[in-house]
Amino acid sequence: MDKLLIRGGRPLHGSVQISGAKNAALPELCAALLVPGPVELHNVPQLQDVATMLKLLRSMGVRAERDAERPDIVRLDAAQIDKPEAAYDLVKTMRASILALGPLLARFGQARVSLPGGCAIGSRPVDQHIKGLQAMGAEITVEQGYINARCTRLKGARITTDMVTVTGTENLLMAAALAEGETILENAAEEPEITDLAELLISMGAKIEGHGTHRIRIQGVDRLHTPAQPHRIIPDRIEAGTFLCAVAAAGGEATLTDVRADHLDAVIEKLREAGVTVEPGADTITVRSNGRPKAVSFRTREYPAFPTDMQAQFMTVNVVAEGVSRITETIFENRYMHVNELVRLGAHIAVDGHTAIVEGIPTLSGATVMATDLRASASLVIAGLVAEGETVVDRIYHLDRGYDRMEAKLRGLGADIERVKG
Repeated sequence: MDKLLIRGGRPLHGSVQISGAKNAALPELCAALLVPGPVELHNVPQLQDVATMLKLLRSMGVRAERDAERPDIVRLDAAQIDKPEAAYDLVKTMRASILALGPLLARFGQARVSLPGGCAIGSRPVDQHIKGLQAMGAEITVEQGYINARCTRLKGARITTDMVTVTGTENLLMAAALAEGETILENAAEEPEITDLAELLISMGAKIEGHGTHRIRIQGVDRLHTPAQPHRIIPDRIEAGTFLCAVAAAGGEATLTDVRADHLDAVIEKLREAGVTVEPGADTITVRSNGRPKAVSFRTREYPAFPTDMQAQFMTVNVVAEGVSRITETIFENRYMHVNELVRLGAHIAVDGHTAIVEGIPTLSGATVMATDLRASASLVIAGLVAEGETVVDRIYHLDRGYDRMEAKLRGLGADIERVKG
């Protein structure tokens, strides 16, 4: 099992290119199921989750290949689907596989998708997906761990989810594109990745308004078509935020390229509050950090507020900041598993329910730590960049799910980091 060996204490300098967004790529790969013809996606990140999704689509009969010379280009063709099913052995490794449900049901009138397994950071129920599709006329049963869905043709409906759900919004948005009549999604998620998915669907002939707001209106069409142009996936705002936090904690100056600063307003605001210089450009962000940052309190909320996917990374900034900060996690009930690992490195953190109190200290001491989920692993890498001596981050398969060659990008900024075999 691979590990990362980090020798800390080096400030970061240089430039780093941000990859395409994982959380946009996964639903957009599933959107290819809606079209009986080729779909070409650009800026697709090279991640384990993307590889898993491609394997899942191929198991259904989709032709899906990366370009040999440009691996960020993926070409898909779902003209011949012979098995509208997402089997457990693939779904269990990646919850986003549930995104196949809406497109399969809308286009083929049937779908069999395994229920996702447990998630380390907390429960992510799919009941909102099921309720929404039932409101559109689907007949759904759950048997032997599988969601079995059927319909003649989905009908437009007004759907108000009980909570803001990103994958639920994406699933229902794709399903509604081929439904009969109008669908209105109330309490919809507003993330940039949903806007990007909607733009892809519009290029296929879907009629969608209000994406990027809490109320999305979809006029269903009889058939979608191959996009006239390849679709370029938006930059990964969480990867970008992670590198911003790495520079804030370790010090130095770096420029992020191929990035959307407007997708990171809440994170940038908190970094500036911490005394870090952040200068957005047209498609760049330059970040500068001299000396220890100042402790900053924050609360995670749905977009456009501070993202839960940045909580662990920013906590590491607070760990070495001047002062005391209070962090409140409101999205997932079990997203503080990185705390005990940071404490192994010397961090002063106390958790009380959904709130973590962080007392900043000047530096950390290297040790062996264990990644427990995707963003927790990123926080431990940042901590290793700061810590004196050697830090070993174990179980980095979590990191590979959502970060494209992170150690190589950090080496390009001057970090002393390498991947070693366990």
